[in-house]
Amino acid sequence: MTAVCVVGSLNMDLVIKAPRLPARGETVTEGEFAVFRGGKGANQAVAAARLGAQVSMIGCVGDDLFGRQLLNGLRGERIETRAVRVDRGAPSGVALITVDPAGHNTIVVAPGANRRLTASDVDAGREAIAQADVVLAQLEVPMEAVLQAARLGRAQGRPFVLDPAPAAPLPAELYECVSLINPNEGEAQRLTGIDVDDEAGVRAAAEILLARGSGGVVIKLGEKGAFVAAGGTREMVEGVKVQAVDTTAAGDAFAAALAVALAEGRDVVAATRFANLVGAMSVTRMGAQASMPTRDEVAALAPR
Repeated sequence: MTAVCVVGSLNMDLVIKAPRLPARGETVTEGEFAVFRGGKGANQAVAAARLGAQVSMIGCVGDDLFGRQLLNGLRGERIETRAVRVDRGAPSGVALITVDPAGHNTIVVAPGANRRLTASDVDAGREAIAQADVVLAQLEVPMEAVLQAARLGRAQGRPFVLDPAPAAPLPAELYECVSLINPNEGEAQRLTGIDVDDEAGVRAAAEILLARGSGGVVIKLGEKGAFVAAGGTREMVEGVKVQAVDTTAAGDAFAAALAVALAEGRDVVAATRFANLVGAMSVTRMGAQASMPTRDEVAALAPR
């Protein structure tokens, strides 16, 4: 079985499905409320586990009801949680999410204990990194923790996949540790300063990220697919068209699928095709972790 170590955030998502997204200062009524386990790190861990990987998680939750529910949710997915620290000085992370009928959303996050994750916490989980085929991280936890995970991954010879979300300036050392960076259009633009509203812009942004030291680049383009730049490959990989219900965590599903496929030995283009399919399936369901498909469900939808 392939192994993936995820370093990242755990949040409880409080979601309202509303008739429309509110304008500034507007109150929209008639919404439907639900609570889902989320956080980019935990979402990716659950997605990878449902795709058949053996998954370990490095993160931090509060000593509260949400923290216990988040940990129990991971354990219910057979995810190893020994490296998820319980912090008694901060609440667990919470995300407030509004979703419209087309599946578009707005999200506000109170990071809570996620901001308490340290390089020392990552060091404490170094065994999980050493045993992983791929290490996967995002940016909802402090940069020092992400950078330490990248350093340990490089020291152990483990591929390090970075989902740079939410976008933030990255240290030069981090780029040099990244085997594959996986931004969406907005993140690619914020990282490079290049408009990515057409293929020429996407290609230019990818080249900048490669020049900074990343081993490869996959830029997510939503329903249009994704652009791959790695080695001598420059290829637009077509997306999968579905009827979206909720786009929350679609990028997490994509990143996890990319990591799992790479861990299984697929090349980056084949891994991106798989990730497009998994990401598309996730938007057909409400919720973050709740929307992640199983390997059997993906196989049933895959083109023959």
